[in-house]
Amino acid sequence: MGIGAKIKWTRLEQGMTQENLAEGIVSMSYLSKIENERTTPSVDIVEMLCARLGIEADVDVDERLHEKVLEWCSLLRDMQNRDKIKYLYEEIVQMLSISRLKAHLLFEIHQIKYYLIFAEYDEALVQINKLKKIDDSFDLLQKYYWYKFRGNYYSLTGDHVEALRLYELAEENMKRMELEDEEVADTQYTIAVSHSKLRQTLETIEYTEPALDVYQKSYNFTRCAHCHILLGIAYRRLKMYDKAIKNQNLAKHLGEMVNNKQIIQLSNQNLGYLHSVQGNPTEAINHYEEVAFADDVQLIEKIAATTALIREYHSLNKLKEAKEMIKKNKELLDTNMYNDEYKYFYFTTYTYDYALNDEIEKFESIIKDDFLPYLRKNKDYANLVTYTRMIADHFESQKKYKEASKYYKLANVNYEELVDI
Repeated sequence: MGIGAKIKWTRLEQGMTQENLAEGIVSMSYLSKIENERTTPSVDIVEMLCARLGIEADVDVDERLHEKVLEWCSLLRDMQNRDKIKYLYEEIVQMLSISRLKAHLLFEIHQIKYYLIFAEYDEALVQINKLKKIDDSFDLLQKYYWYKFRGNYYSLTGDHVEALRLYELAEENMKRMELEDEEVADTQYTIAVSHSKLRQTLETIEYTEPALDVYQKSYNFTRCAHCHILLGIAYRRLKMYDKAIKNQNLAKHLGEMVNNKQIIQLSNQNLGYLHSVQGNPTEAINHYEEVAFADDVQLIEKIAATTALIREYHSLNKLKEAKEMIKKNKELLDTNMYNDEYKYFYFTTYTYDYALNDEIEKFESIIKDDFLPYLRKNKDYANLVTYTRMIADHFESQKKYKEASKYYKLANVNYEELVDI
């Protein structure tokens, strides 16, 4: 980055106005030109502006620092060694403090990804808002990462439409540069994930396959497994169940090869769902139980499995087992029931809890007032069909035929929406 962008970044970081910085050195209009790289100031002016900001006037980037930043950026992409990511981050921060090169933009932009890896979403948003003030000074590579990591932020916070928009902007910049194959593959995979979240199935396959090809050539078995999981989900949505099962089993096998428990259990979760939609609840339960009763599983994956087991046990009329899973889920949800990412599991658990305990008013209320609006907001048409039919069946059993008819019609509308995706 140029000295003008460095001056602008440092001024904004210190909360200094252009008027305060320019006073007695240059006019405000000339300072604006310097900061926006529209003129080349004299050495004397640069030295005076930097002295007022308390930074070095030398604009050469220390080679060792630059190499450290590039190494750290690569680690962020792979996300495998979190301890080293944190260690290198602290080392770079110390080096920046000593050299006073606070405006190393590649590092500043990658801090967004760093915060996201460690689930520090508020810090990531603060960093995004800070960088927005100077994003007009970014070069092509910086813009690429800027769009990509903002896309990561929106993806992780649930706004997949905005995430995809930003990823596509990153892709436009990516096509204008020569990047490492692994970096291109990472972006293709990331775009595929967003398409999958939006149920854009053909686009999911289109972006996943070239990424998988790169990972196979580089023997990156972990990333290969993630691609197979994504392809398995896509083929399941296309009702190509044999290909879906093949991809999920490949992912599970690769997870076992690299001893990645998260991949193994994610594959089990998807295999469970696959067998469920094919009408094989016993086989589905076997896969879900592997996740639900494993010790080394992330909380959200365990809750997803136990929630699925509630549904499967209920479908087999194994009411005792369903109630046991409901009890287990209530304990797991206790500290997370108000988090957005856990709301689906919360609503599902209590819907079945009220249904099994004949708490009719609570059952009707949670579906009508909470669960269906939540599913509609998130455009989860598959579950909308399931739970509108569930309450329609309930009203029919209560001989409330007008209400039953209303929800059967709504279920059909939701099914048409699902088919149109």
